[in-house]
Amino acid sequence: MDKQTLFSSFGKWVLPINAVKLQQRIDEMDQDKYVKKLTTKAYLLLFLHAQLQQREGLRAIADDVLSKKFQRELGVSSISPAQLNRKNNRVDPTLLEKIVVDFVGQIPFSSGFYYFTCLL
Repeated sequence: MDKQTLFSSFGKWVLPINAVKLQQRIDEMDQDKYVKKLTTKAYLLLFLHAQLQQREGLRAIADDVLSKKFQRELGVSSISPAQLNRKNNRVDPTLLEKIVVDFVGQIPFSSGFYYFTCLL
């Protein structure tokens, strides 16, 4: 898979994230208060990309930011594994939970599937 395909498909993959709603939640929870470099939105996109690419470890994730095109997408010029670790520890899990709930809410469920999941 070449880089052009990767970034265009990644962009389509994260498109369902409502950027306005996400920013409102970040502001409500003061997630980016005093943040200079790695915003919560950039962190989220970076870790979604890492999940999609099956990266193992913070060092491999930080290495992805060496790509100039990816730097432009994230708005980050470089990042270290230590910075990723600190951000990981600071991000409120309820914010991530709300994002997942938003994603799941966009999935069109058939009535049979809904019935099956209610039985679980």
